[in-house]
Amino acid sequence: MRRIVSVSIGSSHRDSRAIVNLCGEDFSVERIGTDGDIQKAIAMIRELDGKVAAFGMGGIDLYLQGGDKRYILREAKPIARAAKRTPIVDGSGLKNTLERRAIETLAAEDPEMFRNKNVLLTCAVDRFGMAQALQHTGSNVLYGDVMFALGIPFPIYKLNVLRAVVGILAPVAVQFPFKWLYPIGSKQEESPNRHKYAKYYAWADVIAGDYHMIRKYMPDDLSGKVLITNTITPQDVAFLKERHARELITTTPDIGGRSFGTNVMEGLIVALLDKPLAKITPEDYLEMLDKVGFVPRRELLA
Repeated sequence: MRRIVSVSIGSSHRDSRAIVNLCGEDFSVERIGTDGDIQKAIAMIRELDGKVAAFGMGGIDLYLQGGDKRYILREAKPIARAAKRTPIVDGSGLKNTLERRAIETLAAEDPEMFRNKNVLLTCAVDRFGMAQALQHTGSNVLYGDVMFALGIPFPIYKLNVLRAVVGILAPVAVQFPFKWLYPIGSKQEESPNRHKYAKYYAWADVIAGDYHMIRKYMPDDLSGKVLITNTITPQDVAFLKERHARELITTTPDIGGRSFGTNVMEGLIVALLDKPLAKITPEDYLEMLDKVGFVPRRELLA
């Protein structure tokens, strides 16, 4: 049985392991958190390098994307370089294929989910495929990148404005310690700052993006809201039910009672494709997604 291991700089309390059968083959899928310790993540990857089928980089992206430009995160580079023999992915390949397709599928199945609805996308630079797909759904999208990553109350309502802002801020922001931009380690378990952006949560009919970003400023009342996210555990589902969210949609399927991050699922796809990482194309991802049959998970909560 081949192993897919996501080494995450997130909380170890969210660790899990599951067995999944894809294309007739069993895989062990594991998520191992290092509680914000980047050096521990690097050491773990070096120890397992060549012994597993694929690595996922969890809790951090290799780069941010604004349109056609990519900006590499300084603290992500040594993590990615730690693997010399085993392919390592950060989930970006699926964010630009699986997540884009998930929005397109949801809009095709239920056009009223998005048409004339307000959508809060907490951060577009780490899932630009979703951002681009949303602009074709007839929804009003608020891109919360500056608000949720930098803590500055500057909502953006147009994708071309976001591209311009990212072009100015990203070259500087990627040099910051990653913990300034995103909750890592125990920060993922702290109580949300419930009031800072409460009016934007109240405005939204649909809240989309990374779960930890959504949770960061989550108010107590999410009545009637639809959440589109991933990396969801049973404890997260209970947390959302307590806040009366109406529906949870995850872009990655339920495996062993939780939805793993896109980095884990991309690791599975890369292992199945069995070709050099540099030669894998978006078409390869889409073809394999058709074979394995990944579709959005939908769960009514209230």
